[in-house]
Amino acid sequence: MSLLYSPVTLGPYTFKNRIAMSPMTRRRALGNVPDDLIVEHYKQRAASAGLVIAEETSPSPNGLG
Repeated sequence: MSLLYSPVTLGPYTFKNRIAMSPMTRRRALGNVPDDLIVEHYKQRAASAGLVIAEETSPSPNGLG
């Protein structure tokens, strides 16, 4: 098995592989509230990546780009 697909432990966390998905900052949250579409998006990616770093939502309309 490739090292990339082998489990890794970092501190108290164990990941099934060494693949990490960075935040995509897609900002699909309508009204800054995550919905079922966003949940499905991350569920699909969690099936293969060891670590998924989720996108943010803006705490204020002033922070929207």
